[in-house]
Amino acid sequence: MNHRFFAQCALFTFTVLTIISCGGVPDPVKKPSVPPPVEKSEGPELIIGDQTWTKANLDVATFRNGDPIPEVQNDEDWEQAAITGQPAFCYYDNDPANGKRYGKLYNFYAATDPRGIAPQGWHLPTAEEWNVLKARLGGLPTVGVKLKSSTGWEASGNGTDDVGFNGLPGGARGVTSGFKGKGRVAVYWSSTEKSANFGIYRVLHATRTDLYEEDDYKGSGFAIRCVKD
Repeated sequence: MNHRFFAQCALFTFTVLTIISCGGVPDPVKKPSVPPPVEKSEGPELIIGDQTWTKANLDVATFRNGDPIPEVQNDEDWEQAAITGQPAFCYYDNDPANGKRYGKLYNFYAATDPRGIAPQGWHLPTAEEWNVLKARLGGLPTVGVKLKSSTGWEASGNGTDDVGFNGLPGGARGVTSGFKGKGRVAVYWSSTEKSANFGIYRVLHATRTDLYEEDDYKGSGFAIRCVKD
């Protein structure tokens, strides 16, 4: 008899027994579902799936109950607010003209203060809600291009603003490093802590196409977008 024939039969028998012992033939790999297209909406709100986002950065100087949020300009006082965990806001370069375009920069303590910084019926998004936004737009490494404004970015970093998010490069303020990144980054707080001293945020960058997650000291000053309750 042909030895090759017996070898092939043995291999076939082994393969069948292996499949049976593992529970049968595995199901075919399912293709990931494609999210429905999102059209650019009119008005101040952006509806993406079951989420509703504001189209502009927050620009308030009081908490929801009317208490003022301290404006801090001096670098030493800004650092002290970080050390003591006190809420604070500022304008980029301490120039109110920047606020008209980019909104205010808030530290994490202001962003998550229990008095509420978002308007009634809205809240600061969690890190997971940012993940949902990214997934609704396809979850690809090019999501950031869809969210960035079509003008205002350096290094040929303008986006397409496909859905009307209008992510503007308003920069940020470090705890001790001062103002940085105007024209190059848009940085948004989430309400999620990384640790006792660090909060999680999302970034759009002039030289990157994605919407990526980072964490930094809670005393840093970043922009805020709100999500409807």
